[in-house]
Amino acid sequence: MGRNGTREKLSGEGVSGAQSSNGRSHCEKEAKGCRLAKGEKGMWAEDAAPVFQYVGERSKRKDRVFVWGFCHAGALGIPSFIKPDASWKKRRRIQPTPYRLDTAEKISSAACGYGFTLISSKTTDITKVWGMGLNKDSQLGFQRSRKDQTKGYEYVLEPSPIPLPLDTPQETRILQVACGRAHSLILTDKEGVFSMGNNSYGQCGRKVTEGEIYSESHLIHRLQKFKGRVAQIVCGQDHSLFRTERGEVYSCGWGADGQTGLGHYNITSVPTKLGGDIAGVNLVHVATYGDSCLAVSDEGDLFGWGNSEYMQLASITETTQVNVPRHLPFKIGKIKDAACGGTGNAVVNEEGNVFVWGYGILGKGPNLMETATPEMIPPTLFGLSDFSPDTRVSRIRCGLSQFAALNNRGELFVWGKNIRGCLGIGRMEDQYFPWRVTIPGEVLDVACGVDHMVTLVKSFI
Repeated sequence: MGRNGTREKLSGEGVSGAQSSNGRSHCEKEAKGCRLAKGEKGMWAEDAAPVFQYVGERSKRKDRVFVWGFCHAGALGIPSFIKPDASWKKRRRIQPTPYRLDTAEKISSAACGYGFTLISSKTTDITKVWGMGLNKDSQLGFQRSRKDQTKGYEYVLEPSPIPLPLDTPQETRILQVACGRAHSLILTDKEGVFSMGNNSYGQCGRKVTEGEIYSESHLIHRLQKFKGRVAQIVCGQDHSLFRTERGEVYSCGWGADGQTGLGHYNITSVPTKLGGDIAGVNLVHVATYGDSCLAVSDEGDLFGWGNSEYMQLASITETTQVNVPRHLPFKIGKIKDAACGGTGNAVVNEEGNVFVWGYGILGKGPNLMETATPEMIPPTLFGLSDFSPDTRVSRIRCGLSQFAALNNRGELFVWGKNIRGCLGIGRMEDQYFPWRVTIPGEVLDVACGVDHMVTLVKSFI
């Protein structure tokens, strides 16, 4: 049997031009008969055997998206969960295990907000970004939303295109999407950053307009030009962070907890460059989701600012709000990735070890609920063993009260508060230790929200 499922020619065809391609010579048949007489398996036995088709080495692995968690407002993008497509089906509020989202596009980025989701593709097609879920403040752009008369909110049931005011729509690509409580950011490769949704605190990077109505708004704002191209966008609850290719960070939005890092506690509607301990430092990653922020430098140093009510910054100050970036002197090796939740933080060092601190379910069991200094989660909980000694965590993510870690084998581990089944582990109990999520494929990235999650997956075959 050949590698691609086709029967290989064992009779020596092509060696002699005198041999017929439609049959075997008399001598060959006699030779085969002799081999069969000796008990050897010959061509006749092979001809009678069934042919099995296997996936060839050239087969292309498929890009897929899986979703789970709270689906009542449409954040998972599965309309049949909300409006059953058969009389025998019931409405579904929670999807406790990964569910495949059918999408014809190759999704390259995903983000989870408070009850809504953005996904995007790097395609040059006109449609590049889709939104689903809550859209009361037009955080998904202008959509023909459904309105729930009993609850009063508007929602989009399935992934719906978000038209962007691009100058060159067939040349510009989407690099990343980000979601906050009720606002969204979209990063492009050539046309900068776009924002939409609630701008009550300037989180969309534009002037706050008193009495502005965000419902059914057509406004999608293109942010000012930064000094250097923006390389990463991050949304907090009501603030936004922008990291440029020069390693600088800009912020705007709500600053009552110091989360804008601008040295005050006021709102800021124009993205402004941060100083403090990160001045002159080349930052390669920033993270936020609630009201606390972390940043990682190219040398593996860690910086933090914002809310510290849950001991996120207790290692450097006793105050509960820090309004300027501060260096966090943790002795845990060079940091490679960081994530901020609502009350807890996590980092990954260059050895692939995960450290957590703050308050809540941190991943080391029910006995560790708060700590001001990072505690390492045993690497064996992320797949390290004698049979796979090279396994290590490569990425860390946070939702509001849950964590997700991705190892270099494409395996996803989750822990934390299992709000409305957001952990995807098939049960509703909270998870005090990392638990592997069963997904049919290699997980490439994951986005965490308040009560739902989205993963980008590459199929095994």
